Amino acid sequence: MGPVSVSTPIDVPRERAFDFVADLANRPAFMSGFLTEYRLQRLDSTGVGASARFQVRERGLWMETVIEELDPPYRIIEGGRGSRLGRMPVSTAWELTETGVDGCEVRLSHWTEPSHAGDWIAEKVPGIERFYRRALAGSLAQLKELLESGTAPGRVGIAGGDLVPGAG
Repeated sequence: MGPVSVSTPIDVPRERAFDFVADLANRPAFMSGFLTEYRLQRLDSTGVGASARFQVRERGLWMETVIEELDPPYRIIEGGRGSRLGRMPVSTAWELTETGVDGCEVRLSHWTEPSHAGDWIAEKVPGIERFYRRALAGSLAQLKELLESGTAPGRVGIAGGDLVPGAG
């Protein structure tokens, strides 16, 4: 499938938007509209190797994402796996470009690479790309509202992690 791409302008500096998006612990704050059961898979939720596992609500399938490449403040590349048996490669790219003095445009692209016949058939169901385009556009709208309002979102934690960073 895909790539399915959506974008939105946001009236905050690109560096601030990049730092927020690059921290996987912030994702449920703006992607909870279609993701559920979101769990971090590593104590450090930022940087190359940070990963999370979640369920796509309407489709009922599990996916995981791992930050594979960071190019601050321009690009975040994520890879992972999805589908019923977790065998289908899934990719996500975030690209941030400056627009004016204190603004940026966030472009989000998501695609899958089914290699198994069952996954390929599941990805060809009519409306799948439309579902992801609508869900991702809604997530970017929430991201825009969250960043422009300046409200601090609730972050996801991980069981067993230090309550006070650096303590221990």
